[in-house]
Amino acid sequence: MASFKVTGGTSLKGELTPQGAKNEALQILSAVLLTPEKVTIHKVPNIRDVNKLIELLGHMGVKVNKLGDESYEFQADDVDINFLESDEYKQMASSLRGSIMLLGPMLSRFKKGMIPQPGGDKIGRRRLDTHFTGFQKLGAKFNYDKKTGYYNIDASHLEGCYMLLDEASVTGTANIVMAASLAKGKTTIYNAACEPYLQQLCKMLNSMGAKITGVGSNLLEIEGVDQLGGTTHTMLPDMIEIGSFIGMAAMTESEITIKNAGIKHLGIIPEIFGRLGIKMEFKGDDIYVPKQSNYEIETFIDGSIMTIADAIWPGFTPDLLSIALVVATQAKGTVLIHQKMFESRLFFVDKLIEMGAQVILCDPHRATVIGLNKQIKLRGIKMTSPDIRAGVSLLIAAMSAEGESIIHNVEQIDRGYQNIDTRLNAIGAKIERL
Repeated sequence: MASFKVTGGTSLKGELTPQGAKNEALQILSAVLLTPEKVTIHKVPNIRDVNKLIELLGHMGVKVNKLGDESYEFQADDVDINFLESDEYKQMASSLRGSIMLLGPMLSRFKKGMIPQPGGDKIGRRRLDTHFTGFQKLGAKFNYDKKTGYYNIDASHLEGCYMLLDEASVTGTANIVMAASLAKGKTTIYNAACEPYLQQLCKMLNSMGAKITGVGSNLLEIEGVDQLGGTTHTMLPDMIEIGSFIGMAAMTESEITIKNAGIKHLGIIPEIFGRLGIKMEFKGDDIYVPKQSNYEIETFIDGSIMTIADAIWPGFTPDLLSIALVVATQAKGTVLIHQKMFESRLFFVDKLIEMGAQVILCDPHRATVIGLNKQIKLRGIKMTSPDIRAGVSLLIAAMSAEGESIIHNVEQIDRGYQNIDTRLNAIGAKIERL
């Protein structure tokens, strides 16, 4: 298990270019299974979860050709379906939550699928009902074997239908869209997710010959086609990494320019960090964050305490709530952080409290943060990264703290952030990988 030794109290200065979007990558890479033709994908992030999915595709028989640091060519013209029954597949798929995204393409093109209970972050219950209910409405038949922990699915007769999703799940919507793209007839999905990553997937599928309308709305219509062809696709910059860099700049009193940020795809993210008092300037498609000695949390118009909560797009992404929380610890003012979607994602605040932050954990979903206004610095401690986003939040806290911090289990951070220590050290951070 790797660790970071972080020497805090250092200001950074320079430029950072965000990686390709992790949450988009897991969908886009799975979609290569939908066609026997070549698919070229650019801006692929070099992170653990993505690399594990690429490795899994290779074991399934997909030809993988790395064209450059961030570009790959895939061809799924000789997929070994029998590999799905192997112990190796079970081990690889169960360690990667993103493996659930392989189901839609497999059911759509190969008419069957198998998948173990996926792994991933330990951030509370993350049910798969939306995926499975959608597949069932298209005509797939499920069998869960409790002894083996496998889901076995027969999709020999997929037909389009109308469905109202019980929740606007991004991965659930993506999986159903991929399954419906080669199903017979028309599929209508109401209460569909409309995140930029889902829009990107639909854009890619349409370029492959799919017939998807309503992209960007919560009402999607998919007219099934007989086959899909090859394409070239470039992923968006990772909005979660961009938000992390904005928060990091404020916490460490750094002057940072985030290059090629895809500002038009960031939605409300810059506005939320603006409510925390962080100044930003948009220069073309770059975000310039000036050095700030302090920043003040806004209140609501009536003077009441600001609440920042997650919501489905175009609301604030839950993946950045932990960043907003840690940023608020050194702001002037008070804010209520409300994490609605995952019941265990705020449990990392005990480490912030140990570092000296004033945080009241009200319940598994809410935390009140009383900002220290940088009058009292956080102090370095030893801690363990529980998941990707909390791990980066603790890294940001450690970078702003007095003294030295040790963060264990940084493989969690590596799952979502590409060479984060190397990139931050290049602009002045002091992070040593142990």
